[in-house]
Amino acid sequence: MSTPVPAPSARPGQLDGRVALVTGAGRGVGAALARKLAAAGASVVVADLDADPAHVVTAEIESAGGHASAFPGDVTERDYGERVVTHTLERFEGLDIVVNNAGYVWNSSIRKTGDEQWQAMLDVHATAPFRILRAASRFLRDAAAREREAGTSHHRKVVNISSVSGFYGGATQIGYSAAKAALIGVTRTLAKEWGRYRVNVNCVAFGLIETRLTQVWEGDEIATIEVGGSDYRVGFDQRTRDHVVQNIPLGRPGTPEEAAGAVYLFCTPESDYISGELLVAGGGLLSL
Repeated sequence: MSTPVPAPSARPGQLDGRVALVTGAGRGVGAALARKLAAAGASVVVADLDADPAHVVTAEIESAGGHASAFPGDVTERDYGERVVTHTLERFEGLDIVVNNAGYVWNSSIRKTGDEQWQAMLDVHATAPFRILRAASRFLRDAAAREREAGTSHHRKVVNISSVSGFYGGATQIGYSAAKAALIGVTRTLAKEWGRYRVNVNCVAFGLIETRLTQVWEGDEIATIEVGGSDYRVGFDQRTRDHVVQNIPLGRPGTPEEAAGAVYLFCTPESDYISGELLVAGGGLLSL
C-alpha cells in the first residue's frame, strides 16, 4: 500500500484580501481547507453544524495569525443561506470564495429508504448549497458591476463538493447519490449563468477520504455520528473497506489535507479560466 506524502502548503499571500465561506468546516476536509485558505491569506467564515468544532478551527486560524469567524448553524434551515451570507459580508465586507462542503450520509437500499431519508439527503447536499448560492447572487452581481465600472478584474470562486457516487452511483446510497448528482447540475448551470460576473463555478468529487464518514468499524460495533440529535451509521466493516482500497490505483485512501488541496486548486487565481468542470479527488477510484 502506498504511503501518503505531506500535502503541499498554501502559498502565503496568494489569497490576501479574499474572503472565503466554507460549510462543514469544523472537521475533516472542511477544517483542512479552512486552515489552508487562511494560511494563503484569506479571511474565512468557518461554518459548521456544531459550535465547538467551528470555534476550535477558528481559534487555530487566529492563533496562527489568520482571520476567521465561526458561524454555527444547520445548513438545511430555510433561512440559513441568507444568514450565513449576511454574516460573511458584515464580518469581512466581501465574499470571494464559497465552498459547499457540509454533508453526511444516511444509507440504505431503496426498499428501506423512506421519504424523510430521501428528502434529508437532497436537503443537505443540494438544496442547502442552492440557497447559499442564491443568497450570494446579489452581492456577486453587484460587485461585478462595480468592478466593471472601475475597470478592474476580479474572479470569484464557487466550489461544490460532490462524490464519485454522484456520477457512478453507490449501492445503498440512492438519496446521497441523487443529491450529489444534482450538485453537479447546479455547478454546470451556474458556470453558464455567472461567467459574466467573473465567477468560476466548479465541482470536486471525492473518492475514499479518511474522515469520520469513512471510518472502519471496531469488530461488530457499527460506527455512528450524531446530526441534529439523531444518530446515523457511517463507515465500513474491514472487509468492505479493504475491497474499496483494492480498487484505488494509488493503493490508499486520501487524507483530508489532500482532498482540501484539490478544492484549493479551484480557489486560486490559477483557475481563473476554468469553470463548469468536475475534478475527481479519488486516487484513481472510479466507483465505490
